[in-house]
Amino acid sequence: MYAPKKERRNSMSQAVKSTTLHNNRERRVRFAIRKKAGGRIRLSVFRSGKHIYAQLIDDSKSQTLAAASSLDAEVKGALKSTSTVEAAKAVGAAIAKKGLKANVKEVVFDRGGYLFHGRVKALADAAREAGLSF
Repeated sequence: MYAPKKERRNSMSQAVKSTTLHNNRERRVRFAIRKKAGGRIRLSVFRSGKHIYAQLIDDSKSQTLAAASSLDAEVKGALKSTSTVEAAKAVGAAIAKKGLKANVKEVVFDRGGYLFHGRVKALADAAREAGLSF
């Protein structure tokens, strides 16, 4: 037998729905950043279940100036796990160090659609403490 029409109407799976919501949030955040950046370099964050990645991107030249992740040898060697807040702090310090080496001091933070808490916040705080300002 067929399910009532009311129940069949909302057939979007939870995974698809959450991906769609994340993509919409990501677009909204990036639009606001482009509007307010004022020519500053963008510190972009991507987090997966196992790792966290950060890049310093010059949008005017479409060029990546520096990158760091929990997969880097210098970061990974000192960590017990690459998916923790401590790993995010290490990546934040590493990206700030590489940014200062590339003469980047002021950036705009792109959280990439992720909520500003946990690993994303830890990365941002560590980058601030290591010398980047945003």
